[in-house]
Parts: sequence; C-alpha cells; structure tokens
Amino acid sequence: MLEELDKVDEIIEKYIHDEAPYVPLLHDINSEFRYLPKEALKRVSQRLEVPLSHLFNLATFYKCFSLEPRGENEVQVCMGTACHVKGSPRILERICHKLQVNPGETTEDQKFTLETVNCVGACALGPLVIINDKYEGRLSYKKIDKLLEGYHEENNKSS
Repeated sequence: MLEELDKVDEIIEKYIHDEAPYVPLLHDINSEFRYLPKEALKRVSQRLEVPLSHLFNLATFYKCFSLEPRGENEVQVCMGTACHVKGSPRILERICHKLQVNPGETTEDQKFTLETVNCVGACALGPLVIINDKYEGRLSYKKIDKLLEGYHEENNKSS
C-alpha cells in the first residue's frame, strides 16, 4: 500500500496548487488504479484538507468513477432501442455466460468488467459492444466469442 500512496502523492502534487481540482485529480487516481481506493481518498482528504465526505460524494455521483476494483478491460453493451431491437439482450446474455458475471460485476481474475449503457449514438452499428472505448458493431454470437477470446489472448500475452 505504501507504493500506492506514493503514487497518489505524485498525482496530488500535480493539482496541489489548483483551486477545486477534485474531479480531474480523482480521474487520474481512478485511471491509475482502475478504481478509487479508500486509502487514496483519505490521502487526498488529508493533503488537500477537504472533507472525505465531499470526495465520496464526487466518487459516487460521476459514473466514470468506481469505488470497487475494475477489470483491465471494460466491456459495455449498448441497450439503446436500436441495439435492443437488433439483438443486444442476446449479446449481453452471451457475454454474461462467457465471462461468468452479471452487468456491474468484474471477473474474478480482474480481466473484465461488464456494464450496460444506454444509447451511445452508433445505432447503425447495432448490436454494439464497446471494449476499452473501441466500438465493436454488428455483433453475433460467433463474433462475440471470437472478440472476447481475442482480449483473453491479448491479456495472456501481457501477463
């Protein structure tokens, strides 16, 4: 944890002279750790003399922040009307089965976090899945299986 707090201190230093730097500072911490560790929030609270409750309010208000560890790969299934009509519920069901998680959960190996999102404005690509900000459209069962296997293989190479 000491190394983590050193990294949090480095991030704080970038913002220490800014007025109300909380959202970008929390964003940097969230990016570094893939969530906002409680110890990191306590450190920010102490160093910037801001109530911990204020930081928790920000962390729970903005969807981009997480108080729980997130997977290395963030999988978002669009459930907007066009994607829904084109089969996104079946795609979601398949992903849940393949990853053994439900929406809002992270796989035990911390490789994937699964979320659902409302319309992302790419209706012509439906059904659509976004993995790490990369849009994957016109999906089917076979394409989903191949797509997820590709990310599993990528992760195994980098491990």
